[in-house]
Amino acid sequence: MLLSCVQTDVAFADLRGNLDRVIAGLDAASDAEADLVVFPECMLSGYGFESRAEAEGQALEIDSAPLLELAAATRRARPIHLVVGFLESERLADGSRKLYNASVVIGAKGVVASYRKVHLPQLGVDRFVDPGTRAYAVHAVGDARVGLGICYDCSFPEPMRVLGLAGADIIALPTNWPVAAERTARLVPAVRSMENHLFFAAANRVGTERGFRYCGLSSIHGPDGIELAKAQGDEETLLFARIDLAAARNKRIERTPGAHVIDRFADRRPQFYREILN
Repeated sequence: MLLSCVQTDVAFADLRGNLDRVIAGLDAASDAEADLVVFPECMLSGYGFESRAEAEGQALEIDSAPLLELAAATRRARPIHLVVGFLESERLADGSRKLYNASVVIGAKGVVASYRKVHLPQLGVDRFVDPGTRAYAVHAVGDARVGLGICYDCSFPEPMRVLGLAGADIIALPTNWPVAAERTARLVPAVRSMENHLFFAAANRVGTERGFRYCGLSSIHGPDGIELAKAQGDEETLLFARIDLAAARNKRIERTPGAHVIDRFADRRPQFYREILN
């Protein structure tokens, strides 16, 4: 399959403008015959909100018309799925609302899967949203098994390993890494793909928003941490990588048959880890 990341600017609090950016990126990726395309964190809203009330004004429910519009866009050409970040509003039974930094997988039939960011830094809108409470899960997206995370989640090896152990072929990570997080953008995707022997697609944004400049450096890495595609800076760009899902499913690495063989899943010793998990 062909995996893609769209590295793009995001217009703050401009839903229509950001939807148009997503559709344009989706069309370009579809023209290149991509099967799965990943967009940045908070792609539909922007990130630099200064209060919960301000952010709630840009939040969408999971069955909202803008997400249905994106589903319709996937039907315009060949079959394609996208992962995109947005602010999710959830109405509770008592009439109150929750607010999440979320992402969704969307295909021709609508929302296939969703995720709510669990690990929240003291930065941007994450200062005001509710933490996600759902367990990490892997979702069937065409022939692929896809796990979802958002930005800061990848700084914690535990959730990425959980997704790997659950059978993920691909971890899709919408992110908003500012310039101060450049080391994360350069180092962490390669490490997470290597230690879990899977494909890792990190789609970062570019541009400046409310005093923060975003570093780009989106990337796609393959099993054993191999760099398959990477943006060299903060320009708008599309990344593509042709991937073989079987490579992620075979965790056994034979660098020298019979003499240098490793399997980072089969060689685990979890009985020695349990005491430190909490």
